[in-house]
Amino acid sequence: MSSVRYRSGEGELIPVIVLIIINIVVYLAINLAAFSGGSIVQYLALSRSTVMTEPWTILTSMFTHMDFMHLLANMVTLYFYGSFLNRITGTRTFLWIYFGGGLLSALAVLLLSNPMAYTIGASGAIFALGGALAVLIPMLKVFIFPIPVPMPLWVAILIGFLILAFIPGVSWQGHLGGLLFGLAAGWYLRGRLRPVPY
Repeated sequence: MSSVRYRSGEGELIPVIVLIIINIVVYLAINLAAFSGGSIVQYLALSRSTVMTEPWTILTSMFTHMDFMHLLANMVTLYFYGSFLNRITGTRTFLWIYFGGGLLSALAVLLLSNPMAYTIGASGAIFALGGALAVLIPMLKVFIFPIPVPMPLWVAILIGFLILAFIPGVSWQGHLGGLLFGLAAGWYLRGRLRPVPY
């Protein structure tokens, strides 16, 4: 079985930082348009009712946030999950998991959500990163706020998914699609990667 070498060095953070910058720029553009009396969210958000005429929303919805706390939570998680996974897999595989998870997340939304609902956010792609890490390094000890004790990464990701699934207005469908893609990617990569100390 072939192996995939992990990459190290300062370049590890570049793709993660680029993704974060894109999300921030889109957030600023949305709020600048709103400040000017306009709205561009409907041209970026994903909905079954508009996807056939606006297919680009499958991609743009992954970079769209209206609420600052939504953006902040996603970007902090993207930074930690993304930098760790990119270190393990290398940039090409990291981006494959990120965008693959985002696309499967969009498909789950289109198939399972209310056809008139609009969905935005990077959470599906980020759950794909978490799912892959949960398979590749399941026993890595992490903290999740506000629980003051460390827990295995796979437990933290499962708890996070379940908590978010019961919050009204949060797309559990998108989270599920991303998580399933990440788990599948992790199983595919398991055994093909060199051991990484952590």
